[in-house]
Amino acid sequence: MTNATTTAAPVVVVDEVHAGYLPGVNILNGCSLVAQQGELIGIIGPNGAGKSTLLKAIFGQVNVRGGTIKLEGADITGLKANKLVSRGVGFIPQTNNVFPSLTIEENLQMGLYQNPGIYKERLEFVTGIFAELGKRLKQRAGSLSGGERQMVAMSRALMMDPKVLLLDEPSAGLSPVRQDEAFIRVSEINKAGVTCIMVEQNARRCLQICDRGYVLDQGRDAYTGTGRELLNDPKVTELYLGTLGT
Repeated sequence: MTNATTTAAPVVVVDEVHAGYLPGVNILNGCSLVAQQGELIGIIGPNGAGKSTLLKAIFGQVNVRGGTIKLEGADITGLKANKLVSRGVGFIPQTNNVFPSLTIEENLQMGLYQNPGIYKERLEFVTGIFAELGKRLKQRAGSLSGGERQMVAMSRALMMDPKVLLLDEPSAGLSPVRQDEAFIRVSEINKAGVTCIMVEQNARRCLQICDRGYVLDQGRDAYTGTGRELLNDPKVTELYLGTLGT
């Protein structure tokens, strides 16, 4: 009798997706992406390339008009955000990503509204990564700095123990020091076993920490490879890295 070797399906597969916000106008024009278990995927490209739209397509926030999106082999194309969260997809938008009138603790509890019973164990997990938040649970999120709010947003998304975390420009609007902290936090989340797909304007820093990268241009993946390969690709450097952050 022969033992068959089974290979786990990739966590996320985006296959030839066309999507847009307005009727008849596509932002994504045949975009594809694969994220394997435990990978940190970086997405870079010029403004208007469709980077954030790709994350929103995965998270059910934009109309997908063609192609498919799969989570661990199951078709999730067009599913609404609440169903995606329950299936293990976490999303951290670039702006308006915390409830400013609520405390840090209440923000974290909001992340678990579908499964409040695991609050204690998930709180232990997120404060293991964001130790400073554990000491300030009663502080209102509205009084926090941009970098601190980003930590709360990441923590809230992690409360549901996601299979994949979608991050839309986690360093946007932060000081250089806070930007470095944001990238370190994303790396720590990934090393804790969470598959991450990150859109970033700071292209060099993104490629330095990601396992694999995708360069989007005009709604398509123009280049793909390991972070190191893309950093060392003369064409990518000439066309993109000179204008996408240092």
